[in-house]
Amino acid sequence: MENETKPLTLLEISESAKKRVTLISKEFTDGFEFIKNYPRSVTFFGSARTKGGEYYYEKARKLAGRIVEELRYSVVTGGGPGIMRAANRGAYEAGGNSIGLTIDLPSEQSVNEYLTDKIGFHYFFSRKVCLSFSAEAYIFFPGGFGTLDEFVEILTLMQTNKVPRAPIILIGKNHWQPLEEFFKNILLKDGLINSDDISIYTITDDEEAVLEIIKNAQIRIGLEYNQKSEEPGKQNEHDKGEGPLSELSKEHYIF
Repeated sequence: MENETKPLTLLEISESAKKRVTLISKEFTDGFEFIKNYPRSVTFFGSARTKGGEYYYEKARKLAGRIVEELRYSVVTGGGPGIMRAANRGAYEAGGNSIGLTIDLPSEQSVNEYLTDKIGFHYFFSRKVCLSFSAEAYIFFPGGFGTLDEFVEILTLMQTNKVPRAPIILIGKNHWQPLEEFFKNILLKDGLINSDDISIYTITDDEEAVLEIIKNAQIRIGLEYNQKSEEPGKQNEHDKGEGPLSELSKEHYIF
């Protein structure tokens, strides 16, 4: 049978590109409007394969709970399983804001059940950008390629001053120290990075040190702090286009 598929015309390609650009623009706009509702937050990264009961799962769960209870910060993750679920669970159980920036996949994503609010993304890159701008501190637990990608991207953004400096905390010395040795013995030795670049992040397993770092971190969002914004919100309330930002001028928002 003769193939009846016709090549796309220039007009069809142009229209398809416009639709994609419109969707991308909407995701960025909606994403930034969403995260502005949580002016004090900590973002957790780590393996989606970590299971409940495992050491780092329980450590992430406990740490997230302490961040909510003792510092009154919101906890942000990608909303999926593993370390994301652990952090959201800890925040949820502590009665705080447990936020998910989820991703739409061809097969249904395993969005964890411990989210008090969430927003979905179609594109990975727009979701990752919003995660990169969303917090006063970033906590990385052990993970695979995805976690390394997110860590190196945020590290690069801070190294090149594309985003304001904020604490990057790496939990799990046994996991992260070999990577730091590579930075020091290869990248630094070969002049590919500066010695100051290694000071952008902190490797520690000490929860007290982590809490102290977060406590002393600068609030990065250029909005007047409102205590009500730290109260747990209703799930999906932002899907209605409503929220505490309706009366705020966009010109006051500074990354």
